[in-house]
Amino acid sequence: MIKVGVLGARGRMGAEVCRAVDAAGDLELVAAVDQGDTLDALTAAEAVVDFTHPGVVMDNLRWCVEHGLHAVVGTSGFDPSRLETVRGWQAVAPAGNVLIAPNFGIGAVLMMSFAQKAAPFFESVEIVELHHPNKADAPSGTAFRTAELVAAARAEAGTAPSPDATTSELDGARGTDVEGVRVHSVRLAGLIAHQEVLLGGHGEIFTLRHDSMNRESFMPGVLLSLRKVAVLPNRLTVGIESLLGL
Repeated sequence: MIKVGVLGARGRMGAEVCRAVDAAGDLELVAAVDQGDTLDALTAAEAVVDFTHPGVVMDNLRWCVEHGLHAVVGTSGFDPSRLETVRGWQAVAPAGNVLIAPNFGIGAVLMMSFAQKAAPFFESVEIVELHHPNKADAPSGTAFRTAELVAAARAEAGTAPSPDATTSELDGARGTDVEGVRVHSVRLAGLIAHQEVLLGGHGEIFTLRHDSMNRESFMPGVLLSLRKVAVLPNRLTVGIESLLGL
């Protein structure tokens, strides 16, 4: 039985994680912590799930690392500098692995993998991510990670940058630039989490799209991460691709 603590337990994703852990026969929810609660309750856990906010996740994660707890993080906002900071904490802290996942949806992870494979074969690629209006960060962690993977695949293959003759634009009209890949963010009531990767070539368009229709869709990936985080070969892992054999 793996003892689990949840940070952000009263939020929509955190509450869903609590329900999923309670329903799993091999996991035990021992701490449900949210804003205003002491983190000390998490010491009863072996692994902690964080679904909080980009503004507080680093303090939460540092606490977990310093207390030797395994951490599964679904909160967005992890750029290369933040990842390097986590590695620095781990270098001087007790044993404890950290898994930071841009997305726990199995379909979303497959979409990222397929986009990475397809990107070198098309002249153009852009990403459109669509989320509910309460999302704090833009672009989403999934879109940012997808752009990184796409850019790396294109660079390795020697693919030329996507053509773009734009010389005049309103600020933000062409989205943001992530390593040469344009990423566009939509925030709209009624949405949950959606992403399209648009790849264009000579006379053809290839579109990869993933839609999360409810927050339950992320739970298989979260539970898989909790079961595997303690035996990951690296102390810091980004994404659940390796857990799926990708």
